[in-house]
Amino acid sequence: MSENGAHGARDTLHRETSALDLRSGATVDPPTSPALPAHATAQIDRGAVPPPRAAAAEPEPPALRTVEAHLEEILAAVPQPEPIELAVLDAQGLLCAEEVVSARALPPFDQAALDGYAARAEDVAAATPDAPVELAVVGETAAGAAPVSSLAPGQAHLVTAGAMLPTGADVVVPGVWTDGGVVRVQVHAGPEAGSYVRRAGDDVSPGTAAVHVGTPIGPAQISLLAAVGRDRVQVRPRPRVAVLSAGPELVDITTQPAPGQVVDVNTYALAAAARDAGAAAYRWGILPTERRRLTEVLESQLLRSDLVLISGTFAGSGDQVQEVLAELGPMHLRQVTMHPGAVQGFGRLGREGVPVICVPGEPVAALVSFEVFVRPAIRSMLGKRQLFRRTVQAISAERLLSPLGYRQYLHGQVMRHPDGGYVVEPLGGGDEAMLARMARANCLIVVDEDVTEVAEGGLVTVMPLLLGG
Repeated sequence: MSENGAHGARDTLHRETSALDLRSGATVDPPTSPALPAHATAQIDRGAVPPPRAAAAEPEPPALRTVEAHLEEILAAVPQPEPIELAVLDAQGLLCAEEVVSARALPPFDQAALDGYAARAEDVAAATPDAPVELAVVGETAAGAAPVSSLAPGQAHLVTAGAMLPTGADVVVPGVWTDGGVVRVQVHAGPEAGSYVRRAGDDVSPGTAAVHVGTPIGPAQISLLAAVGRDRVQVRPRPRVAVLSAGPELVDITTQPAPGQVVDVNTYALAAAARDAGAAAYRWGILPTERRRLTEVLESQLLRSDLVLISGTFAGSGDQVQEVLAELGPMHLRQVTMHPGAVQGFGRLGREGVPVICVPGEPVAALVSFEVFVRPAIRSMLGKRQLFRRTVQAISAERLLSPLGYRQYLHGQVMRHPDGGYVVEPLGGGDEAMLARMARANCLIVVDEDVTEVAEGGLVTVMPLLLGG
C-alpha cells in the first residue's frame, strides 16, 4: 500500500480519486457529460493564464460535473514553481531539480571493505584449512590519513574497514579466515582477486551524475550529496498553500461557540492535510465579513501563495465571498457527482492567475474533497509522478448502499484477511458523530457512480489513508 510509484497514475484516475457530495439527498440519473480520457493530461498547457475579470460574471447553470472533469481542470491549471537552492538537510522530502555531477571519485582511494589482512591474491590462492599459507605482517593501517605503503610477495598488511590499501594488494582476507597473527599470519582460505576491496571510483567516478533530476531526496541521497561535496542542491520547492474558511457561523477554537455557531476546524484540518501532502501550508483562519477587509485578505493571499484553499458553505446568488472572488478572476462553483462534497469551486484569480480551490464547509466533506482534488494538485506542484493514493480491492464486511450517479466515499477500517487479501469494515451509523468516525478511519471506501449496492462479502475499491506524501 505504498504511495511511491512511477507513471500510470492518471490511467487509473477513475478509481484513485476520492470525494463526493449530494445536492439534496435524492438520487439522480448518471451524468451524461463524458469524463476526460486519462491520456488527456499529457496534452494540457500549464502555462496559459486567463486574464482576470473586473466584475462578476453571469451565474452558470447548475450542470452536473464528473469527478474526473473537475480534477483535470485543476491539474491543468496548477503551476510547478521554479526550482530553488536549499541546504541539503532542508531539501529532505523534495525532488532534486538538477543533475548533480560529482567532481570526486567515491571512494576516493582503494580501501578495505572489512577488517582483515591486505594481501596479494596469488600469494593466498592455494590456502586451505589443512594447508594454510603463512605471510609476514609488515604493517597495520586503520581508517584515516596514513602514509602510502606497499606489499612485496609473501607479505600482508593488517587493515580495518575503510583503511587505505597498500600498493600491490588486490584482496583483503577476512580476519576470521586467519589465525589473527600480528607478526606472521596463517591464512586458511584464499579469496579471489578483488574480494573485499573497494576500488577508487567504484561507487561514483568523477564527471558522472551522483543524483539525477526527479530523484526524491531522502537520507541516502543526502549522504551521497555530502560525499560528493555538495552542501546545497536545487530542488522543487514546497508549494505555498494558504488555507482559509468562510462562514458567518464560524468562531476560532479559543472562543466558546454561541447558539448557532460552530468552531472553525477546517483551517486546522486542511492545513495539516496540505502539510502531510508536502506543501508549506499557512493557516490564515476565518475570512472577515466586512467586504473591504475581505477583498484585502484575499488579494494578499493571492500575492503570497501558489495555491489558495477555501472551505465554506456558499449560498449562491448574493453570497459576498463568491462576489469578491468573482471580482478577482473567473471563479466557478459547480455540482460534482460525488458524495460527500457535491459543491466544488475552482478558479484562477489575481494578476498571476493563482489557483483557488473551494471545498465544502462540512468538515468530513472538506477532507474528502481534499483527498480527491487538492492532494493530487499539491503533488503535481511538487513534481511527483504518482499523484494519487494507491488503492486495493477488499471484501466488504457489510452491505453498502450508494446513490445512483454519484461516486460515494465512505470512511472505513481496512485490515489484512488471515487468508490473504484485505477486508474492510465501514464505520459509523446515524447515532455517531462524523468527526469521531473519520478520526477512527484508516481508509476511504470508493463506490462507483453506476453501483447502487454492494452485498456483504462483495469486492470494493479501498483507498488507504497513509500519512506522508
